[in-house]
Amino acid sequence: MKIYTRAGDAGQTGLGDGRRVNKDAAEMEFCGTLDELNSLLGMARAEPLPEAIDAVLRRVQSELFVLGAEVTGAASACRETSALTDQDVRQLEADIDHFDAGLPRLDTFVLPGGSSSGAVLHLARAVCRRAERRLVSLLRPDAKTAAPTALAYLNRLSDLLFVLARSANAASGVEEPTWPRRHPGS
Repeated sequence: MKIYTRAGDAGQTGLGDGRRVNKDAAEMEFCGTLDELNSLLGMARAEPLPEAIDAVLRRVQSELFVLGAEVTGAASACRETSALTDQDVRQLEADIDHFDAGLPRLDTFVLPGGSSSGAVLHLARAVCRRAERRLVSLLRPDAKTAAPTALAYLNRLSDLLFVLARSANAASGVEEPTWPRRHPGS
């Protein structure tokens, strides 16, 4: 199988359900954002991370493929249930609770940064929020793609990525940068 097909040279691409759409269609913008998010998770995994964080990110990377397949109509090829479930959302919540339990209480805003892995996870969180905004447009009443569970999943995932960024910083022994509330030098 060749990597290139030349089928997209006219600005269209094929979806899993056989439809052809413009490459700037809302579904493709969403899937491109998921691809960016998944790539950032791969970058984070390339950094030194505790095995528990790496395992969660590995699972999430697979779940993002399921979500992309759901939106493009190729979900049946991914797994039996074909879509993200409430159980997937509950697992993210359990992960959040698990990792957050070991972190100091927050009394100010955290600035993105810290260790390399923490900074990449903060960037992934921001891209996840963009994916969530893109999905909202696909869930409007006139759109016919993706289940509302997918929106809850992305919402929890961005929360998890925030907690994992903090956990990665803690595991690296790097102090979290926090917002000083006042401009430095004031």
